[in-house]
Amino acid sequence: MATHAYIKLVPASKQKTITLEEVKQLFQYYRDILSKTGEQLGWRYEQAAFPYQLVETDEGKGKWFYLKGDGHRYRAIIVGVGTHAETNGESEQSFIQITLPNEATYGDKGKANEFCKFLAKKLEGELHLFNGKVMYFCKR
Repeated sequence: MATHAYIKLVPASKQKTITLEEVKQLFQYYRDILSKTGEQLGWRYEQAAFPYQLVETDEGKGKWFYLKGDGHRYRAIIVGVGTHAETNGESEQSFIQITLPNEATYGDKGKANEFCKFLAKKLEGELHLFNGKVMYFCKR
């Protein structure tokens, strides 16, 4: 059974809405800082810390993409964006959804948690983890 984590953009977040392109830019930024860490360490840290390739299909264009793993320890993570009506029904709340498909490994879950925390921290959002717990990275 697939499991999901959500980064919700709350009123205290840095931004109120997010697009899939912005999420891709954040993943590229994540890769850039990992490669700089690797340069400082003198080895290819980026390959170990981000063992995925970003793949966008025609059916998911603009709504979701997936991170394809190396096939051995890492298989796939699906990343999507969306909105839903808040409880008062007057406004919409944007979110990023991270999904672990059925074939995901424990390595995928660890990396997905890492990515979720990174995204939530950068956006100052509210992170709903795979286990149902909530982490607040926004000012309260």
